[in-house]
Amino acid sequence: MRTINIEDRAEIEKIIKLCKTCYVAMSENDSPYVLPMNFALDGDAVILHSDQSGRMWKTLHKNPKVCINWTQGEDLAWQDVRVGCSYRVKSVSVLVEGKVEIIDDYNEKERCLHLLMAQYSDRKFKFNAPAVKNVGIIKVHIEKISAKEFGAKAVTPWNR
Repeated sequence: MRTINIEDRAEIEKIIKLCKTCYVAMSENDSPYVLPMNFALDGDAVILHSDQSGRMWKTLHKNPKVCINWTQGEDLAWQDVRVGCSYRVKSVSVLVEGKVEIIDDYNEKERCLHLLMAQYSDRKFKFNAPAVKNVGIIKVHIEKISAKEFGAKAVTPWNR
């Protein structure tokens, strides 16, 4: 079993879209801070939403650099059942490093809310004006993206 780098952007996006949660890491005064969040992929950006207050919001205003992780898979695999170091969790993982932009424009916020809901449902949604005005929309511009498959055999769904 080995670790394989996934280079194909379409395959990377497929992994991201299969996930329901991403983990957003940020740094507050050199202290790491990670939150699970809902998301949407928008080309070379990741859309997040939250309340416009709290620890995350304050942290991102001070330091807009973040790292986002998506992981799929939790099956155990091993090369030798008696050798602990041969065990791995078969999974795929994507990392994005980027910089946050806070979205204030009403129309862009509404567009982003539609993208967020499309990640989780095929339904069409409406948003009232107070909901759009009061939500915090965060756009993470992707500066670096990488993906790996762990515990891979010769051919897997992620490297075909």
